[in-house]
Amino acid sequence: MGLAVLHSRGLAGMDAPPVTVEVHLANGLPNFTIVGLPEAEVKESKDRVRAALQNAHFEFPARRITVNLAPADLPKESGRFDLPIALGILAASGQIPAERLDRYEFAGELALTGELRPIRGALAMTLKACRDGRAFVLPQESATEAALVQQAEIYPAATLLEVCAHLTGRRSLARCATSTIDHPQAHPDFIDVKGQAQAKRVLEVAAAGGHSVLMSGPPGTGKSMLATRFPGILPQMTDDEALESAAIASLNGSFRPEHWKCRPFRAPHHTASGVALVGGGATPRPGEISLAHHGVLFLDELPEFSRSVLEVLREPLESGRITISRAARQADFPARFQLIAAMNPCPCGYLGHHNGKCRCTPDQVARYRGRISGPLLDRIDLQIEVPALPEEELTSAARGEPSAAIRARVEAARQRQMQRQGKPNALLSPHEVDLLCTPDAAGTELLKQALHRLGLSARAYHRILKVARSIADLAGSDGVKSPHIAEAVQYRRFDRNP
Repeated sequence: MGLAVLHSRGLAGMDAPPVTVEVHLANGLPNFTIVGLPEAEVKESKDRVRAALQNAHFEFPARRITVNLAPADLPKESGRFDLPIALGILAASGQIPAERLDRYEFAGELALTGELRPIRGALAMTLKACRDGRAFVLPQESATEAALVQQAEIYPAATLLEVCAHLTGRRSLARCATSTIDHPQAHPDFIDVKGQAQAKRVLEVAAAGGHSVLMSGPPGTGKSMLATRFPGILPQMTDDEALESAAIASLNGSFRPEHWKCRPFRAPHHTASGVALVGGGATPRPGEISLAHHGVLFLDELPEFSRSVLEVLREPLESGRITISRAARQADFPARFQLIAAMNPCPCGYLGHHNGKCRCTPDQVARYRGRISGPLLDRIDLQIEVPALPEEELTSAARGEPSAAIRARVEAARQRQMQRQGKPNALLSPHEVDLLCTPDAAGTELLKQALHRLGLSARAYHRILKVARSIADLAGSDGVKSPHIAEAVQYRRFDRNP
């Protein structure tokens, strides 16, 4: 009888729990069984492994083969267990030595020819494997993203034969060097945007403090143009932020090396479902809000989204996380994104336009805006109108301010916040708001008047103070003063009556 034990990784949300692959060969009629809660992709590995071993000129044992993927209560999915299962069969049958197997973790899908195909989630698995002190053997295409983890010991392989040659000592795999990808961010530039000085100012404040924004205006006023240029003025990602963002993209199989340290920008269509936004499925995967982690989620034509879909944004906007619960499992994904939303002021889109084309009744306008619930609006820090440009401004040859200049001011303001409290202003707790955002006497009086006239909620009150703190940081002010409060209050457009 032969027994071999190897190590691999599963995926459960952002976690990558260890999976022990046990392969046992026994006498009896030839049979191949996989146990340990395997899903369809794992069950199909029997045929892939058999063909790969035979085409690599190994002997496939004509014995009773039992593969156990432990722990038994963790669902196993995808083809990442092909490589450890194949190696386990070879080790249990004595075709390769088993002494060095405990030093490594293995993951990779096998082609019928014995070649290794890339897997999703390599970065998330490597983060965990590195902490457990083991090296990781991965397909070549997956090794590049895994090597982004500092101190990780990664060995890329192209075929099953290369892995076997490494384990037998005939030809060692070359260790993958720690990746130092440095790609410049290639976002569209604000220099292309004519006019809209207030909208640009609001986006600068939002970028400085990490605030969410809702822009309302007629079609063709530049709302989408402004939103697509917003990531270009955000501060540079830290290494930890970049790793978290890349790990989520890796879970979805969408990570590309050229995206390293580029703020993600996600813009789902308004027909997207709630599951598409928050994530889910039989095997929970991240949705748009998690794929936008440390980046931007742009929702164009906001009222056209189903109301039930929009309501799922309320919790992650507050907590920065989403928990997906299913009958058999639960998965947590981070979702700390900046929401940039755009909408028309009425069903036809031309309410308040200088051409006078709008014929919408007040009831139609109210129903249209009512598609966005009050609690969701309350969670959006900055709410402004983006009016149509005058003809002379539109036809002018003058260009806007470049993104680089705006980004320099934003980074200076964000640096002040990190030195003062270690987080962006948008993430301040109520207690921290009381300590760090208290305005002067004139600002306090102005805020009281705004609370009385606009009927603001406690949440809106705190958000005004956070926005005022960001405005003060952009101005280089140590304290929050009356002009900062006044500017922050005027950015609560939808707290007023339509």
